Amino acid sequence: MLTKILIANRGEIACRVIRTARKLGYRTVAVYSQADANAPHVALADEAVCIGPAAASESYLKVDALLDAARRTGANAIHPGYGFLSENAGFAQACADAGITFIGPSPEAIRVMGDKAGAKKEMIKAGVPTAPGYLGADQNDETLIAEAKRLGYPLLVKAVSGGGGRGMRLVHQDGELAQAITSARREAQSAFGDGTLMLERLVENGRHIEIQVFADGHGNAVYIGERDCTAQRRRQKVIEESPSPVVSPALRKAMGESAVLAAKAIRYQGAGTIEYIVDQDLNYYFLEMNTRLQVEHPVTELVSGFDLVEWQLRVADGQPLPVTQDQITCTGHAIEARLYAEDPYSGFAPQTGPIAWWRPAAALYEGVRIDDGIREGGEVSPHYDPMVAKLIVHGRDRADAIRRLIATLDDAPLLGLKNNARFLRDLVDHQRFRAGTMTTTLIDQWQTDGEALLNKPQAPEDAWLLAAALFATRQAVPTVAAGGGRTLRADSVTAYDLPLVHEGTRRTLRTRPDANGVVHVQPSPTAPAQPLRLIEQGIDARGGLVRFELNGVQRKVLAVRINTETGAELHLVVDAATFVFTEASPWPDQHAALDPSRALAPVAGTVAQVLVQPGDAVAEGQQLLSIEAMKMEMWLTAQAAGTVKAVHAKVGDQVQAKALLIDIELLETNKD
Repeated sequence: MLTKILIANRGEIACRVIRTARKLGYRTVAVYSQADANAPHVALADEAVCIGPAAASESYLKVDALLDAARRTGANAIHPGYGFLSENAGFAQACADAGITFIGPSPEAIRVMGDKAGAKKEMIKAGVPTAPGYLGADQNDETLIAEAKRLGYPLLVKAVSGGGGRGMRLVHQDGELAQAITSARREAQSAFGDGTLMLERLVENGRHIEIQVFADGHGNAVYIGERDCTAQRRRQKVIEESPSPVVSPALRKAMGESAVLAAKAIRYQGAGTIEYIVDQDLNYYFLEMNTRLQVEHPVTELVSGFDLVEWQLRVADGQPLPVTQDQITCTGHAIEARLYAEDPYSGFAPQTGPIAWWRPAAALYEGVRIDDGIREGGEVSPHYDPMVAKLIVHGRDRADAIRRLIATLDDAPLLGLKNNARFLRDLVDHQRFRAGTMTTTLIDQWQTDGEALLNKPQAPEDAWLLAAALFATRQAVPTVAAGGGRTLRADSVTAYDLPLVHEGTRRTLRTRPDANGVVHVQPSPTAPAQPLRLIEQGIDARGGLVRFELNGVQRKVLAVRINTETGAELHLVVDAATFVFTEASPWPDQHAALDPSRALAPVAGTVAQVLVQPGDAVAEGQQLLSIEAMKMEMWLTAQAAGTVKAVHAKVGDQVQAKALLIDIELLETNKD
């Protein structure tokens, strides 16, 4: 019998498991790295054990440290969450050898399905449709290149272990293949400890549809609908929904029954997912089986009414599944949006830094669920995945769910570091998403084609006026207004010119606060002043929800002041977009202009490759150095032609964002 459960993970999934375990009466143990000492999952658990330094390889991936934590706390079961060691057969076997229940499938089932090439071979034997590919043991680059030419392009270079898009590269032509093999192998080795690769012909314009399966130790297995995970960037999921807008009842039944047969064939036990790629003619092909709980499992929970973590715990405790296939019905529509600490408008580059504002409770209306593992005042580090929260909604139908998700993104902003909230809002409102015609590569194509959705939103005029009014009243004191409520009254009514900067744009607005909570803002020397009345509502020392009246209309905007190393910033949240304003300094910023002679680190992370050395000639756009951060590899390229003067980093170095990595002597024609 399970008595105490150790969660061998971090972030939102650790919090998610702890909550269900507590609901069922189980005591819980959290593990944490030194970087996560103050993380929410640590405080939420009954007990917690530090298992090592920040690097996952020295903490969350250390089997001995995890088993020792279980021994020291008396935990007799381990839930692996997802990622890290969740699909590691060696870890599952080590738990069994230590007399600890691994809350998941058997080591053998993980081994069979964890090897994507081996799993695909098993599916071929079983008659499940699969895409053409290379699954051989010969991993020489020459062999992989030859097999790629035989298969033709486009194709995927894929790690046989792990998931989440790690160790996967899309190749369109011969010239891209060698670099893709090297990069995918290195990323797979880093993420999963296994650099073995396979090749698979890409099903173009396909949809990613997966089936949730569940099996117990009594020979029972069921499927619980499907999830559509087609909206992806860089082969990683962004939006997931259930049901799929393209799957018919007949296709759902066929895919579901095939998934159950696959699970039974390997005597599977616990939660698992069979992933398919579906072409434009609705033919489906097996991709892989994830032998764990998926990130997107909440959408299945919302349409089915089942708690899948509870099922995991009960099955691990030897109990049978609570329902049979004919008792499963799914109602309504659920959508999940992954909130990433990344900048969608700069190639989805990961972001790190302090969390200045995160209060998701403001968005928790009926039909809304937010799973997170962060807290206000905490920090997003470069050591782990950039996903920080999941916003999940359930509606009567798909249109209802989309509307609720947009409202949730508006009401639960994350401030302090760039994130993809506005991109998510625009994506689910895009005509391609609403029409159900997304493909797995469409977002990547949008990046290349310059889709407007990936253009950084510009601050509307009302935001400039409100920012000016709030800067003008930063020493304001609240006072009771006529008819109740409170207004913001400035101590001074002197008119003055206020220089503001937003995203490199500088404007000077003339402001004149009066004694009645109204700020008269003149947006330009020739424009008439506009009266903007500030009405205080829920404001603390740092900010809050501000109600203001402009042109006879009252609106609410979240306004937060954040102090940084370079001065105070005012963050305004409008339609899930965060617009940052600062009061311009009278002194010029010597670092404001991009200097192509100085190659700076785009993010904090670890130097993975250095391709140049002093004396090398480089061309504009040439790759110089790569950095691994948040399980992703990013390349630093030359912004102009020249000669490398100095290289300030080597492979394995930990670097901070904006650190100087390479000096380049520019060609004379590039020095102006």
